[in-house]
Amino acid sequence: MRFLFLTAIWIFLIAGCKNKPVEYFHNNGFIFGTVYNVVYDNSAGDLYDEIRQLLLAVNNSLSPFDEGTIISQFNRGEENVVADSYFIDVFTKAVEINRISDGAFDITLAPVINAWGFGFEKYDMVTDEIIDSLMQFTGMENVYIENNIIKRKKEGVTLNASAIAKGHAVDVVANFLRNRGVKNFMVDIGGEIATEGVNPNGNIWRIGIAKPIYEHENGEFMMILNLSGKALATSGNYRNFFIRDGKKYGHTIDPKTGRPVQLSILSASIIADDCMTADAYATVCMVIGIEASIALIESIPNIEGVLIYKLPDCETLSVVYTSGFERYIQ
Repeated sequence: MRFLFLTAIWIFLIAGCKNKPVEYFHNNGFIFGTVYNVVYDNSAGDLYDEIRQLLLAVNNSLSPFDEGTIISQFNRGEENVVADSYFIDVFTKAVEINRISDGAFDITLAPVINAWGFGFEKYDMVTDEIIDSLMQFTGMENVYIENNIIKRKKEGVTLNASAIAKGHAVDVVANFLRNRGVKNFMVDIGGEIATEGVNPNGNIWRIGIAKPIYEHENGEFMMILNLSGKALATSGNYRNFFIRDGKKYGHTIDPKTGRPVQLSILSASIIADDCMTADAYATVCMVIGIEASIALIESIPNIEGVLIYKLPDCETLSVVYTSGFERYIQ
């Protein structure tokens, strides 16, 4: 089975238990190759069907693994492919973050991602010559939208929005709930999260960031966050990597080189007003490293971040976060 929008870090909901519980709906299922959970108060009734249709609509726009989607039509070279609102929103944000990050975020990296293989199953077959030949088909300047038609400036340019589309799907559901008058909710798609109000026990939502452990998932948390009215996304390399010439490489591809980044940051978690922004910047941090990540996130209003990384002894985990992040830590 192919998995779309695979997250490297699982984020867990931790329920409080101080106040009298109220009735909430719990909708869950499988989308984008991962599990989703939507928890919301009962003010608008059970919205399972509407939420499911919204998730399928985003998938039908942006999944590169389903043949009938808009992005797949474009990638096959079909003419006059019309972008829907989901595609336009994601593309517009991708262009913005590509500019702000100086190219560290690039959804035209699809040919290189495909060459490495999903989960790096092809890494032992990849050569410098192959990657260099494919890099000519990358670069956000080579694709644009005109009158809602997706266009490329050169043949061979294809797209993969996996590092941003799942966050957008979270926002789509969160905005739908807000528009239906729901005041308290948590939307979680594979660890990308948006929150509003309070949890079923009347407490602020408490979200745990998993401790990055290579060998297995042991349920430990690196920290617990109090989150309401904000979105959280995490990107990580510690579960999906390969070793070559004694060096460990993570699944994140550097758009400037076409090569996987070496593991130093194990995970990056970003808090933002919307999950699409948080999702994309979490990936950027995995590409540009510790110091550059902190400097970049500090320079952007209304965004905070935390990085978990290994100290030089390769055994000890350490944490660094932006100046405004601490207020979210329990």
